Amino acid sequence: MHQETPNTDDDCDGCCSDCPDDGEGYRPSIFSDTRAALQRRDYAKLLATVGGMTAVGSLAAPLAGLTRVFERSYTGPVYSDGIYLVDGEGNRITESALSEGEKLTVFPEPRPGIEKAPTLLVRHAEDAYGGETKTEYTVGGYAAYSKVCTHAGCMVSNEEGETLVCPCHFGKFDPTAGAKVVGGPPPRALPQLPITLSSDGYLIATGDFNGTVGPGGD
Repeated sequence: MHQETPNTDDDCDGCCSDCPDDGEGYRPSIFSDTRAALQRRDYAKLLATVGGMTAVGSLAAPLAGLTRVFERSYTGPVYSDGIYLVDGEGNRITESALSEGEKLTVFPEPRPGIEKAPTLLVRHAEDAYGGETKTEYTVGGYAAYSKVCTHAGCMVSNEEGETLVCPCHFGKFDPTAGAKVVGGPPPRALPQLPITLSSDGYLIATGDFNGTVGPGGD
């Protein structure tokens, strides 16, 4: 299966950077998410505030995850019935976008009020799902979860085998078991997004996440 190389320590800010499309069928992975990247000037502000690189390493990613997911004034749903899932370039996701074992960062098709809402799209054999997975939320082996860690708001952007890993405090989630916590400090699973295929063959949401995005919530 196609796997991407995880970010290095130098760019582990809880976010990810896009890789260029080489025109040969490249599929962006779980790491392809520049829209959640923290601007350099924000690092400078954090340095001045906390006074050291160690503190910045633990705070930069949560800041990006919590303040840049939505416009500050937006209080509505992230997804709703019929909203298309799109990649970082705004392309709608077809059923053939991923092979089993692959992962991709996707977003709700842009609409007023939502700046970004990073979502992890994974694909496995249909019979691989169990545990706390809401199988009625899956389609064609695809499942979708919020990318915002439920511990401190970092982007869940690493992986160990099939396990999703948050680089900030090493929270681990099992995407074949409803993204339940299998390691580290997160208090709850990543919220799952109900998805299906549209009549024109693209992945769409049928509602919003089944829990609070990021820290807090039940």
